[in-house]
Amino acid sequence: MSLIADEIITFSSVLRMAYNLLNGRNYLKRKKFREKEKLVAVTLPFSDLAFAAGTVPVFPIRMHKFEISQYLSYLGSASSIFGWKNVSNFLSFIKNLGINEVSKIVDDIIENVIDTINVKYNEMYDVGIENGISSDFCYGLKSLVGMHVTKGRNVDACLNVTIRCSAYNKYLESLKSINEKPSQIWIDIPPRNLGNSIELLTDNISNALNEFEKLTGNSITDNDLREHFKIGNQIKRSYKNIIYDISASDFYPCNPATFSEIMALLSITFQDYNSNATRYRDNIVALEKEMRERIRNGIGMDVSKMPRIFVTPMFGGWEPKTHEILYELGGRALYADWELLKFLEEIPTGSHTNPSEEYARFLMRATETGIGCDNDKLTDSYLRMASDLNADGIVFFQLFGCHSISNCYAMLREKVRRELEIPITAITFNKIGDNVEQVKTRLGAFMEMFKY
Repeated sequence: MSLIADEIITFSSVLRMAYNLLNGRNYLKRKKFREKEKLVAVTLPFSDLAFAAGTVPVFPIRMHKFEISQYLSYLGSASSIFGWKNVSNFLSFIKNLGINEVSKIVDDIIENVIDTINVKYNEMYDVGIENGISSDFCYGLKSLVGMHVTKGRNVDACLNVTIRCSAYNKYLESLKSINEKPSQIWIDIPPRNLGNSIELLTDNISNALNEFEKLTGNSITDNDLREHFKIGNQIKRSYKNIIYDISASDFYPCNPATFSEIMALLSITFQDYNSNATRYRDNIVALEKEMRERIRNGIGMDVSKMPRIFVTPMFGGWEPKTHEILYELGGRALYADWELLKFLEEIPTGSHTNPSEEYARFLMRATETGIGCDNDKLTDSYLRMASDLNADGIVFFQLFGCHSISNCYAMLREKVRRELEIPITAITFNKIGDNVEQVKTRLGAFMEMFKY
């Protein structure tokens, strides 16, 4: 029985997000074959132009068939008749009846929603290895290669946005050799904001929009960009409210293990908004509302005596058992990668603005002050985020094969100890589930520091 199964079913918005994530294959097939829309592969939260162009962005793993989808299909069918809120209430009612056989079905549905994502990531990692990806690449890149080897031929284009990681950029360059059919749409971000960087990046964005117009046969107006940015801004606003107003607060709308699972789900789904920005906006706004209502009614858990442990980075690969282990040890895990990397910054949408230039400024800020142009700026981002969350400690994941972020740990550790004066520890990571016992041992020693 998952720690979180008892409570997660009470959030109808979470059920909807999980359903939209894991039932993506059917949704995407309908979009591609019945509605003749173009699918565009994206990695990291770079889906904005794809949405504005009227295409369907997709994080490639979602084109796979997940074992859970058959159960979620039943819930999806029921929701179309009764609504997700009533489905959630019904599941809660079943749980409260205490009928073991029926209760087990509910547990399986929820637990599989969570576990099947990680199982599929590991499958894609293995496919990447089998297809000869360099052992020097990190978990995230190996998994991404596996996704494109297995499903990349089904997309019409790949949106490739370069970042500071040279290995990631090499992965982008390899996509054409993995599958020849998809168009490759590029946005090169200048490594530093010097001189005419914004002008160059704005031109690169305009060129990418031209490629999207060739792909779809439709023109893309400034208003198309602004309208999507408005939706994206609403999503970011709710996401930031959940991070700052709720995850860093002293009272949670559920137990911390549940809350961490929800935050992990948000982190995964934020990359492509489950291929439907409007629907995702409605879901995350509803999630924030559900959380606030529970807190207002005193439903949840007092976490004021539980240390806030900022766990990062998770976007390139991390051990999902970490937050359960921390919870069992008396702590609570805080996840905020996309805020740390400045992907939750809003984009101005006024009629007087140039939306392509505003998007260029958004990408440049993420490059400069989020992921950072160098380790000094990157570690400053971690310090800023830990301080903003009022974190009591930091757990840093060092990915095997990561030469862009993991090698900043020594510098980060010294800055944290000197400037924040809070405990920090590193967890080495290669593959989900590989070294859970080692993680338990390391976190056990780490959490001992909060007992005095």
